[in-house]
Amino acid sequence: MPEVSSLPDVSTLAAPLYLALIAVELVAAQLGRLRADYESRDTATSLSMGTGSLVVGALVGGAGYGLVFWAYEYRLATAPFAPGAVALCYVLNDFQYYWAHRLGHRVRWLWANHVVHHSSRHFNLSTALRQPWTGPLTGTVVLKVPLALLGFHPGVIAFVASANLLYQFGIHTRAIDKLPGWVEAVFNTPSHHRVHHGANPMYLDANYAGTFIVWDRLFGTFVPERADEPVRYGLVHDIDTFNPLRVAFHEYVAMVRDVIGRGLTLRERVAYLLAPPGWSHDGSRQGSEAIKAEYVARNPTAAGCPGLPDRPGEPGAEPFGELLAV
Repeated sequence: MPEVSSLPDVSTLAAPLYLALIAVELVAAQLGRLRADYESRDTATSLSMGTGSLVVGALVGGAGYGLVFWAYEYRLATAPFAPGAVALCYVLNDFQYYWAHRLGHRVRWLWANHVVHHSSRHFNLSTALRQPWTGPLTGTVVLKVPLALLGFHPGVIAFVASANLLYQFGIHTRAIDKLPGWVEAVFNTPSHHRVHHGANPMYLDANYAGTFIVWDRLFGTFVPERADEPVRYGLVHDIDTFNPLRVAFHEYVAMVRDVIGRGLTLRERVAYLLAPPGWSHDGSRQGSEAIKAEYVARNPTAAGCPGLPDRPGEPGAEPFGELLAV
């Protein structure tokens, strides 16, 4: 194997391949050879977001890894730089990714960054490149510290993380329906990831996996794609803009406005940062639980379906209850 220091950022190096595959999917869709829904302004926005993310990553993306290098100095063991160890690191990093991704949907501070990726009403390979510019500010790099403490070199951790992103590029497509059953059972697939990008009530907060869908199956967040429930892509409340600056920062602006609102207690201000998206101090908004409960109230026969509650109910009043229950 090469030296750790020579391991590449494979996701970034694959940028030309991404663009080529997007072009192939676009042309094939226009020729009627496969399913893909492209809109020129939306695609341009996704490419702009991806470019900005690369620039930010090149400038400051490595700063947070200082914490990982520091943790590595206190490692409990030293993992060998060998194929088996790298493969194990990939699996463990994917487990870490599942929880980071899940928190990204359940903590508003993290959602303000991740919402960028869900802001498109279209789902195609270009959507994979719609990445936020504020990732280094979220602090989620701390979730990689356990991998360093277990003895995996930070260079290996960065390598498997970039390889995971490379894998995920290919699941942002409507061109592939369902793969063989054993693949659907173990791996994240286009079908599973279409669900994750859905704004349908039953599809909200589901399928957080990076590579292995087994994490969702184990922790109760797996929802299958249903033929009778076409995916509606985008946000529950779409932002209706192709302006990259608004796409990148709209939720931060909304969050700050909530935090500095008049007449709030300190706990309420903190909740606007850390409670799940949709929480409000006066109950005037709906989080995903309330949306799901309301859907079941309107459609009682849907009660108990994957992704939906067994019966309609009122969301809890405790602003941190959902976060603590994650």
